[in-house]
Order: sequence, then structure tokens, then C-alpha cells
Amino acid sequence: MKQRNFKGTLLALTLVLVLVLAACGNKEKNNASSSAPASDTPSASASASSDGSSSVESLKGKKIALVMRFNTGTFSAQYVDGVKKQVAKYGGEVTVLASDNDLSKMAANLDSAVNQKFDGILVDHGDLAALTNGLNNAKAAGIPIVAFDSGLNSIEGITNLAQNDQQLAEFTLEKLAEEAGGKGNIVKVWVAGFPPMESRQISYKAFIEKYPEIKEIAAFGDASNPQLDTQNKLEAVLKQHPKKGDITAVWAAWDEFAKGAANAIKQAGRDEIKVYGIDLSDEDLKMIQDPTSPWVASAAVDPTSIGTVQVRFLYQKFNGDATPPEVQLEPVFVHRDALPKDKVITTADLSQYVPGWGSSDLGNTEYLKELETSVGAK
Repeated sequence: MKQRNFKGTLLALTLVLVLVLAACGNKEKNNASSSAPASDTPSASASASSDGSSSVESLKGKKIALVMRFNTGTFSAQYVDGVKKQVAKYGGEVTVLASDNDLSKMAANLDSAVNQKFDGILVDHGDLAALTNGLNNAKAAGIPIVAFDSGLNSIEGITNLAQNDQQLAEFTLEKLAEEAGGKGNIVKVWVAGFPPMESRQISYKAFIEKYPEIKEIAAFGDASNPQLDTQNKLEAVLKQHPKKGDITAVWAAWDEFAKGAANAIKQAGRDEIKVYGIDLSDEDLKMIQDPTSPWVASAAVDPTSIGTVQVRFLYQKFNGDATPPEVQLEPVFVHRDALPKDKVITTADLSQYVPGWGSSDLGNTEYLKELETSVGAK
């Protein structure tokens, strides 16, 4: 009887010891898991799910490089503002690397962005030949890229935003022809070497063929100091054609050209000459509204919206979404006749008078909206 009780007691003690040792082992295992360094591999909640959603936390804190060929004028300023504000809404930071219209410097800025290991790169008005090597290095480093008006479509994996540049030109040129009665002498301000300019030139050539009684009497353009250069060169052209009726209109393929042309014409007192431009900023809109200004119309995409949409597609890439190789932004036409005469408005008000202008939902997703809400709540 005593021997049986002793055996029972020994068995009970053995079971207790096994349970204690097992509990200690589990505790040590749990402690080891919590103290181990975080893995670089995203968790299931941070990676894209089957419905395309993702943890918004994994998209915060991104460092973005905006590599620009030039940063000239108010259009560029509003575009940069759109980029910065959208990245800030996502909890990230932007570093602008402007290149002063120097492709060698732009290539060096791109290399710098890769070497500094930015999370993503935005390219503005790039050049395929100058940037191919750097873009391939960025791709090899796993850095996603979204470009605007850069003609990089032949490089796989890059999403390219572009305005419908031929339509931009067509809008303004057709209005010029209508208001000139299909005839007259015009001055073209345009510069080669930029993908959007080359596209606009296609429409211009078709326009000249379509209207044989519209003659080009002068053509020039320089992107280095566009507004002042245009003003100076057009002043010389006006002196060569001093009589009213010698020049019907100026077609400017960039708003910086249009501003310079408008200044030259106004100072010369040649109020019979009209200016038709491309692109639109707050400064441009104020000039078009001015009844004493020769600049009467422009075609454009909202520059702030361009920056916003470009950032959205970059963040889609961060999320692992399949983004299209090309995204086309449709322009609108803005004429002085459509604008109020009793007050000066900005591009923020323009949608009240010009259908199709303003904020775009292009590139937006439910998880990006959730990200904005999450960041905005802090």
C-alpha cells in the first residue's frame, strides 16, 4: 500500500516537471521571436492582397526624387507644387533635382538619385538618349520610375505620362485659323529637342498644309531663357514688319514663349496681333483675362493635376500594382471669351467656366484614398 502511494506520488511529480519545462521552453521561444530583428520581407498585411489593397503603413515614409530637365516658369512651379502636396498627403518627402536645361546635368542628377537610394523617381521632360543608362541602373536597383513628357516608352517598366500634345496644338491652331478668317501671316515660337514639342510640330505641319493662305513669316525659340529670348526676337521681327496687317498672329508652343511674345507685342503697341499659346498657370490666366493683352487663348492640362496623377502611379508601383506603360492626359481649351470680365480668377476657379478643367481622379485607388485619410488623421 505504501509502495503504491509512493509510485503514484513519483508519477505526479514527474508530470508536473514535464509541464514546467514545456512552459519555460515556450516562453523562451516567444521571447526570441519578439526580440529578433524585423525582416525586410513585408508581412502578409503589408503586401498586396488579391483585391489589390495593401497596408497603408507600408506606403508611408517614402523618399521621392523629382528629376527635372528644367524648372522654369509658373507652369513648372504649379506642377512641382502638385507633386509635393500629393507626396505629403501620402506621408512622404520630395527632393527636387533641377538640371537647368542641361541633359548632362540631368543624367548626373538621375545617377545621384539612384546612388542615394531614393524609394522612387519621378522624371520631368527627360530625354531617352541622355537618360537610358541611368534609368536602367534605377531599374536594376529596384527603384520604380514614372515619367512626364519624356518619351521613355521604349524602356520597359516605366509608366509615361503625357499630355495629348497634338490635340493641344490643334485646339489653338484651329482657333487661330477661325479668328484669322483662314488667312494671314503668322510667327511660330517653338523649339526642337523635347518630346512634347516634337508632337506639337506634327500638328503644326498639318495646319500649314490645311490652310495654304496662312503663311509662316518667322520661326524661332530657345528653351534656355524662353520668355526674355522670345520677347527680344519678336521685337526684331516686329521691326521688320512694321505695318499693321503685316503679322496676324503668333503661335507659341509653350506658355513661357507666349508670355514673351505678349510682352513684345504690347510694348510695341501692335494690338492687332493675337497670341495663341499652350499650357496654363495662374500667371498665364491673368494675362489672358487682361483685355489689353494680345494673348487671347491657350490649351492646357492643369499642371497641379499632372503632378498629382504622376505621384499616384508611382505609389501604385510601390504597392506592386501593374501600371500601364502610357497614361495620356486630355487637355482643355481656354479662351478669353469664356472667362469672367468682372473679376480676376485663378486656375483653382477655372472649372467653373471651362468644363473639364481641374482635379482629376486618374490613378486614384481605394487604398490610396485610405492612405491619405490615415496620414491626414495625424
